[in-house]
Amino acid sequence: MIERWNRDQVLALAPDASSGKAAQKVSSPGKWSGIGVTADALWGECKGSGSTPYRACVDLSEPAYRCSCPSRKFPCKHALGLLLLWSADGVPAAAEPADWVTEWLDQRRERAAKATARAADPPAATPRAAEADPADARRAGQREQRVAAGLSELERWLADQIRQGLAGSRRHDHWDDLARRLVDAQAPAVAGALSRLNSVLSSADWPARLLSEYALLHLLCVAHRRLPEAIGETEAGAALVRRVRERVGFPVTKEEVLAGETVRDVWDVLGRRDEEQDRLVARRVWLRGRNTGRAALVLSFAPVGQALDASLVTGTALDADLAFYPGASPLRALVAIRHGGAPAAPAPGSSPHEVLEEVAGALAGDPWVDSWPVVLDAVAPAGNGSWSLAGPSGGFALHPSAGIPWRLIATSGGHPLTVAAEWTPRGLLPLTTWDEEGRVVVL
Repeated sequence: MIERWNRDQVLALAPDASSGKAAQKVSSPGKWSGIGVTADALWGECKGSGSTPYRACVDLSEPAYRCSCPSRKFPCKHALGLLLLWSADGVPAAAEPADWVTEWLDQRRERAAKATARAADPPAATPRAAEADPADARRAGQREQRVAAGLSELERWLADQIRQGLAGSRRHDHWDDLARRLVDAQAPAVAGALSRLNSVLSSADWPARLLSEYALLHLLCVAHRRLPEAIGETEAGAALVRRVRERVGFPVTKEEVLAGETVRDVWDVLGRRDEEQDRLVARRVWLRGRNTGRAALVLSFAPVGQALDASLVTGTALDADLAFYPGASPLRALVAIRHGGAPAAPAPGSSPHEVLEEVAGALAGDPWVDSWPVVLDAVAPAGNGSWSLAGPSGGFALHPSAGIPWRLIATSGGHPLTVAAEWTPRGLLPLTTWDEEGRVVVL
């Protein structure tokens, strides 16, 4: 039997705030009929505006969601409402799922079995495909030249900005032309980084932040130009080169990642954050290996308004193999194989000093890292005006956008807690904590 999630965990799955509010309105028992729950499935029928009730069900083992309503949000308010009812112990246990639920579960298992079979027995490469295509090699060479030319132009542009001063940079379209040229030069990641610089201008300390961003871009340009010749053929050097190329915008395919080594562990899901970037919503889900202590980031993208991956629930744990993207300080990963759920528990924490060393190590391997998941042990919110998470051996300032951490203050009551947070150069963004009874509290 899957351990029942609490209200916080369910509402954290909502694709937006309005879905969370709507789910609460349909979470009363009177709205539902034919409800039931087994070890791995939850289902029910919810009365809607039509003559036929909407059928909602959840595969709790992954999890996955399905509803017959026309909503394009995922999970929809009916699936969330059903989960809220379940979280309040309002769904009776059943011996077997309803027929329509069994049919859906069987279809899912059949698709999963086919996918596993395909992964275990990939199609053999044809002799023609195995041969290097001269046209591909020519296109790759041309792209290398275009990227090098684009980064060279960026390097000169950055030198001009520093020479002329930053005052002229305070225009929201200051980087647009250069960003477009970098797209043409096939360096999309650098172009995206330039396009996002206008967000820096809204802060009071924008000159310092802009100078910092310029410095990182300059470092990337120099690294791309000089690293392959400077570092030799060491494994660490090759990893750093791969990271630089990824930061520039050379893609790494999902198949390449899954073909690499995997790390099996019980992974605690620390939290997630959605962020809109370049007309896409990026979902960051932070994981932490319970035995290896490794940090991981599962990243997914979808156009604004489209469904994002909702299979990782904050505060739960899964026994799984993760495949990490190659590079120095590997963080981004794919869930390669799920072996099943694991008992949820507060994630093992570290002292502020140990966390500081971990972040320093990550930055030494990848200077462009802008966030990293950490778990602080025995810390409490402290401050008046500017807030921090402090313990006996030090602390970390909270990110300005975190505001006053009311939920954290209320949960702590002045006592030390284990807190999972996202480290950023501007401070910590709290994700999750656990109360004195070990229940997860989403922050």
